[in-house]
Amino acid sequence: MNQTAGRKWDFFVLIALFLMALTACGGGEGGGGGDEGGGKGGPAHDIWRTISTDVPSARRWHTAVWTGSQMIVWGGFTGVNYFNTGGRYDPSTDTWTSTSTAGAPSARYWHTAVWSGSQMIVWGGYDGADFCNTGGRYDPSTDTWQPTSTAMGVPSARRSHTAVWTGSQMVVWGGLGPLVGYVNTGGRYDPSTDTWQPTSAANAPSGRAEHTAVWRTGGQMIVWGGYDGVSCFNTGGRYEPSIDAWISISTAGAPAARAAHTAVWTGSQMVVWGGVDAGSRLNTGGRYDPATDSWQPTSTAGAPSARAVHTAVWTGSQMLVWGGYDGVSDFNTGGRYDPSTDSWQSTSTGAGSPSARYYHTAVWSGSRMIVWGGYDGVSDLLTGGRYDPFTNGWQPTSTAMGAPAARYRHTAVWTGSQMIVWGGVDFVSGFNFNMGGRYDPSTDTWTPTTTAGAPSARYRHTAVWTGSQMVVWGGSDGVSYFNTGGRYDPSTGTWASTTTAGAPSARYRHTAVWTGSQMIVWGGFDGVHLNSGGRYDPSTDSWGSTSTTGAPSARFWHTAVWTGSQMVVWGGNDALAGFTNTGGRYNPSTDSWASTSMAGAPVAREVHTAVWTGSQMIVWGGMDPLVGYVNTGGRYDPSTDTWASTSTAGAPSARDYHTAVWTGSEMVVWGGSDLPAGYLNTGGRYDPIAGTWSSTSTAGAPAARQEHTAVWTGSEMVVWGGTDIARSFNTGGRYTP
Repeated sequence: MNQTAGRKWDFFVLIALFLMALTACGGGEGGGGGDEGGGKGGPAHDIWRTISTDVPSARRWHTAVWTGSQMIVWGGFTGVNYFNTGGRYDPSTDTWTSTSTAGAPSARYWHTAVWSGSQMIVWGGYDGADFCNTGGRYDPSTDTWQPTSTAMGVPSARRSHTAVWTGSQMVVWGGLGPLVGYVNTGGRYDPSTDTWQPTSAANAPSGRAEHTAVWRTGGQMIVWGGYDGVSCFNTGGRYEPSIDAWISISTAGAPAARAAHTAVWTGSQMVVWGGVDAGSRLNTGGRYDPATDSWQPTSTAGAPSARAVHTAVWTGSQMLVWGGYDGVSDFNTGGRYDPSTDSWQSTSTGAGSPSARYYHTAVWSGSRMIVWGGYDGVSDLLTGGRYDPFTNGWQPTSTAMGAPAARYRHTAVWTGSQMIVWGGVDFVSGFNFNMGGRYDPSTDTWTPTTTAGAPSARYRHTAVWTGSQMVVWGGSDGVSYFNTGGRYDPSTGTWASTTTAGAPSARYRHTAVWTGSQMIVWGGFDGVHLNSGGRYDPSTDSWGSTSTTGAPSARFWHTAVWTGSQMVVWGGNDALAGFTNTGGRYNPSTDSWASTSMAGAPVAREVHTAVWTGSQMIVWGGMDPLVGYVNTGGRYDPSTDTWASTSTAGAPSARDYHTAVWTGSEMVVWGGSDLPAGYLNTGGRYDPIAGTWSSTSTAGAPAARQEHTAVWTGSEMVVWGGTDIARSFNTGGRYTP
């Protein structure tokens, strides 16, 4: 695949970016989930539980280990976002299970990971601001993390180092660190005691990064190649941790100097192949025998084309190399190298083979090579494949059963047993979605929604739940406004379109409520502010208009609730006045409007929230034209057309683009932003009877965000998606107030 402009992988330029970081990372991040037991056996309160994302989101520069039955991937980078998330992939069932973030190390890439026999140990790396000397031990049997010690003996912070597992210790070595540059230091980590011991620097190879390391059966780590900011190397060393000593490696007959190559241990030899030297990609390699300290070249007859940043695994008899990048193109090709015959055979590119990529990972399962993730020069990938060298055939890795792709400006409805999310847009790519997912909190699982018959991709549309169907309508794709929609039936997993005959004009940023028999949409924007709307009956797939006589002024970013007999709209961005604190009550049985009182009404605002309590509409938060973000609100009683203010004592901080749900006794608000100060993962519970606020816990809460969605299940608030204007999320949480 040809690369786009600006994609050139220049090894020497790449290093410079990381000299900017000056300090080591702090401790691992990810809050605990609170006391799951509650008091005296009662239900837990004011706690967050994470939502499964199953298939990890697309990424590169992550790590992967094989446990004996599962591949665990963790960390990585998208060019914008850093991850402390991951997933466990079971090839026998082609299924994913997400890894917990509670207690996980901070998000990072260019770290290392080893499998100890019972735990995955990750360490070091770069988190976008700092080099790290922190890490974590992940136990897949309990889905739990424990930090690695940062006490005496821990190596200095670094990235692009190597790590091997000796059978009892993890040995890390080399890499690039802040200020000191390329290092030839390292450490031995014993997870049984959570302690470190330094590796000797006496006779160690010179400092370097992007080298390789393998563990030699019998007790040595063999490192070779790499780069020090000036030159690539064809030197290396053998480190014996039992005596903390180094032995140099012969360069006689060694392959040409290189970095970003691969190396495997065969049981008697180290085989290195590929890589880059001074900008030239290589398809050469060598076999190193530590018993004789001697090299033999690998044949180039039938070898894959020259490349770097590919992967390699050892099958027990062959080295399998796959993927990579040659400075112009990325590859979905590879080769099988048999060192006993010094011969190559190509890997299939037939049905089921993954698309071309680099910066991916690969593990050997005992019968198959599993590749996953990576980058194709345009997009980060969440796809992969399972390669069987005996049949030379591929099977794809599943992307199903995972959470929908990261997004914001989507919609969500609660069906009584599932949350259905749909539509939206990804902040990084700008991609609009016409797909979504059904989330079942009782099993913490996702089921994708079909795209067959679905409305076209869009965002800032509306969605309501009818009791049997989700009806979506309106929205925009960034180019056009829509007056189209669809009815999704989760029991059959099918879509039916909504008629456009008699439908309101195309728009977005409007509101929609469900009356029990009709969806009423109103207001919005199509280049101008609107005060028109429509009543949609899904049983007959027909529209009726809403009167404009006596209707509130044209607006968008307002709120609307259904009282049981009336739709009450309030606030928003008014075509005449800008921000407004006016509203109206619409009665669909008479197709008539009555205004809402302004006496005692909250100050004008937009992008606020509103909930219906059964007798009152509570509005809160948003943006005020005079003071900016507000943490004020009001309770409106349509039976008396009167307002009462909400207390600010103990209220959450001022914000907009947050969410709010009604629990039956409290309004719970969460998230949002108060730029330029930042994005929020805080919230509050408001009791309208007592007129008091209680804060929501931040322990285990989702990452700060805005323009997410929230639904009330009857016992939990489920939040999902959103953005922090650096990325979109496909994560969320379940909050029990």
